[in-house]
Amino acid sequence: MRAFKFIHDPRAFEVVADETRRKIIYLLRAKEMTVSQLAEALGKTPQAIYHQIKKLTEVGLVEVAREERVDHFIETYYRASAEVFEFTDGEPGSEEAVNEVKEAFEALARVGLPTKASPEIIQKVMEVESSMNRMGLSPGLEEKIAHLEDVGFLTKSHAYKLAQFATMTDGQFEEWIKTEKTLRTLMKSAADREQGSS
Repeated sequence: MRAFKFIHDPRAFEVVADETRRKIIYLLRAKEMTVSQLAEALGKTPQAIYHQIKKLTEVGLVEVAREERVDHFIETYYRASAEVFEFTDGEPGSEEAVNEVKEAFEALARVGLPTKASPEIIQKVMEVESSMNRMGLSPGLEEKIAHLEDVGFLTKSHAYKLAQFATMTDGQFEEWIKTEKTLRTLMKSAADREQGSS
């Protein structure tokens, strides 16, 4: 299992919105399990779990770890494809993506930084973040970083950001600065609106 993996498939947002699938990923991060073992752990039928496993493997969140022959049957063991997933690009207009940003705004309020999360601001933040994720780093280099087996999650995060800056053109870097300023302006505006209304 990798420490870190980037997920680009927009369907993944919808897949992880389901609580049962999130529980499956959690269990498969701890150890390799079969469909029957997962079904028993979650109190579901094997058929229901197989359906969920299929969806998780389609978007790259779960993978086959190994196959074992037991009597006349072949048991397939699954595992999470990484310890930590970084969802990038995704589908900016999807309900799941919007909920993720809303929850991030709510988290800020819980730590003493209330912000006004209007639908317009949420949409603009999502567009800016999506644009920033696409800048500079090629998918090939990104995958090579993700496949570094002996490197931890935090190191990979740093490597990803450093590689992004190292491979940006001057034009992309100027665009990055403009985008960062746009994001800061959005967040300052959101915080100021909330303080003004309290």
